[in-house]
Amino acid sequence: MTSHRTRTFEDLVAEGAAVPTEGWDFSWFAGRATEARPSWGFARSLGDRLAGATASLDIQTGGGEVLDFALEQGVKTPLLAAATEGWPPNVTKATALLRPRGIVVVAAPEDASLPFADDTFDLVSSRHPVNPQWAEIVRVLRPGGTYFAQHVGPRSVFELVEHFLGPQPEAQSSDRHPDRDRAAAEAAGLEIVDLRAERLRIEFHDIAAVVYFLRKVVWMVPGFTVAEYEPRLRSLHERIESEGPFVAHSSRHLLEARKPRA
Repeated sequence: MTSHRTRTFEDLVAEGAAVPTEGWDFSWFAGRATEARPSWGFARSLGDRLAGATASLDIQTGGGEVLDFALEQGVKTPLLAAATEGWPPNVTKATALLRPRGIVVVAAPEDASLPFADDTFDLVSSRHPVNPQWAEIVRVLRPGGTYFAQHVGPRSVFELVEHFLGPQPEAQSSDRHPDRDRAAAEAAGLEIVDLRAERLRIEFHDIAAVVYFLRKVVWMVPGFTVAEYEPRLRSLHERIESEGPFVAHSSRHLLEARKPRA
């Protein structure tokens, strides 16, 4: 079997451009890219909280993979369990995965009001929400309920972003800072229980992994296409071939907050 390290630039780019992008299953990256995981183990910790919840909501669930894994870690599923997702291919995938567990998947745009009544859930969760709607999160939480999430932090994978787009404005590179999330959550009426941040090493071992990543995580290089960025892709391919894996760093923070009882 021929190693992907000996294949041509054109072959690798074509392979990365052909992989389906729905869902949040990153198993295709095995052997081609690696990312260190946060020390808090979000999915397992979420499983513990789901086991103690009576009504739960997972926001922007993607293909449902993280929620499905978290439920496998707990001893039971909440009596009422729902998830939202805005991208139609992911809605379909999440529904197929989560319906057998008794979880209702609701199609809802990420910037829209949550289609649930006030004070419905004692647990609201999310892994990597694009833009948390804090007022809506507080509205659907019961008094004493918990928001438990892992957010993408500032300058996440910016080594890769800036390879394609050049240096980014300071405002753009800092708009996901955990202190801003803290302030926004508190302004909406939540009390912070836990807030932790880590930067984690990522390695891209071939250009196919880069192409697939940029197609899947579309906000990194908005409007990315192979044709438009072919020169930058080729230069990065040559760099990986001559120097080894391209190293970047993801930024993550764990945020747990509670809605006051009174």
